[in-house]
Amino acid sequence: MAQVNAAFLSKVITSKEFNATECMDCGVCTAVCPMEIDLLPRKLFHCVLLGLEEKVLEHTESIYQCLLCKMCEANCTANVHIAENVRFLRTYIGKEVFKL
Repeated sequence: MAQVNAAFLSKVITSKEFNATECMDCGVCTAVCPMEIDLLPRKLFHCVLLGLEEKVLEHTESIYQCLLCKMCEANCTANVHIAENVRFLRTYIGKEVFKL
């Protein structure tokens, strides 16, 4: 069972780049994804907002598979900045996991 990582959650909450709190979990983003990545973004963002860093990192490959084409973002009914959120996660993983 994944545990909440308070440091991870704090970085997400204080970031001006991550804005998935408006996500309504409607699934449009998943339906229009040309890569057919089922995880992104709604399920992944849910884990992020719960502070489940370990669970998020399990899906690093999917995070980097995203084309950042913004098809999901253009169709998002809640105006979530999905591509920027994915970029935020890539930056976080690069710095905190890969120490780049």
